Amino acid sequence: MFSLLSGVLLGWSLGANDAANLFGSAVCSGMIRFWRAALLASCFVVLGAVLEGRTGIQTLESLTPLDLRLAVLSSLSAAVTVTFMTLLRLPVSTSQAVVGSIVGAGLLQNDLYLGGLSKVVLCWFGTPLGGILFAVALYPFLALLYNRCPYNLFRMDKVVRIALVVAGCCCSFALGANNVANVTAVFVGAGQLDVYSATLVGGASIAFGILTFSRGVMKTVGRDLVVLDPFCALIVILAESLTVQVYALVGVPVSTSQAVIGSVLGIGILKGVQTIQRRTLLSILLGWFVTPMAGFLLFFAFSFLSHLRYVP
Repeated sequence: MFSLLSGVLLGWSLGANDAANLFGSAVCSGMIRFWRAALLASCFVVLGAVLEGRTGIQTLESLTPLDLRLAVLSSLSAAVTVTFMTLLRLPVSTSQAVVGSIVGAGLLQNDLYLGGLSKVVLCWFGTPLGGILFAVALYPFLALLYNRCPYNLFRMDKVVRIALVVAGCCCSFALGANNVANVTAVFVGAGQLDVYSATLVGGASIAFGILTFSRGVMKTVGRDLVVLDPFCALIVILAESLTVQVYALVGVPVSTSQAVIGSVLGIGILKGVQTIQRRTLLSILLGWFVTPMAGFLLFFAFSFLSHLRYVP
C-alpha cells in the first residue's frame, strides 16, 4: 500500500487545485462560505468517483502497459507538477500532467496506444470550447427566466444562492466521475487496485485536497480572471458542469480548469472582453502548455533517479 502514496498525493493536489473550479466563483462572489462549499464538494466528488469513474479509468489504463514502478513514477511526476502549479495559484490540467507522464512511460517502453492518445488530446482542445459554448447558450436563456421572475430582489438572491449550491454539487459529482481516473488509473493498469477500490481511494484523496489546501486557487479563478456577479457565477458553474459531465460519459478525463476558464471567458465575451484580465489569462494558458511537458520531463527525471545506486 506504500506504493499508493504517490496516487494519494496526486489526488490531494488535484482536489486542492480543482476545488476552485467547483465553487470558486460562488465563494468569491460572497454567495457561499468556503467551508460549506468545501464539505459539499468533497461529498459529491467521492459519490461521482464511485458511481461513474470506471469509464475514464479504462481509457487511461489502455494508453500503455504499466508495472508498479512505472505506475508510481508516473503518478509522482503528475503530483509534483500539479502541486507546484497549485503553489503558484494557477488552475492547471491534472489530466494533462497525468497523460504527459504516461506518454513518458509509453515512450520508455516503446509501447504507446496512439489512437487512445489522439482521442484524449482532441478532447483537451474541445473542453474550453465546450465551456464557452455552454456559457454563451445558457446566459440569455437563464437571464430571460431571471428577469421575468416575480420575486423581489431579496427572494431572488436566495434563489440564486440555492441554485449555486445545487450547481456546485453537480459540478463536484462530474469532477469525481471524470477525474478520478487521473489519480488511480495507473494503479489499476499495474494490477495494484481493482476498479472499485481505485474509485474510492481516488475520490477520498481528491476530497482531502479540497478540504485542506484549496483556498488559494479560488482567488485566481473567481476574482482575478474576470469579475463575476452571483448570476454569472451560476452560469459558469453550470456550463463547466455540463462540459465535464459530457466528457465523463465519453470516458475521457479532461480538465475542469479548462472547462471553467472556457465558461468564464464565455461570460467575458458576453459582458465585453475588456472585463477579462488578460495577464491572468495568459499565465493560465502558459500553464496549460507547460503542464504536460513538465509531467513528461519529470517522469524521465524520476526514472533516471530510480536507477541510481549508491557505491561506497
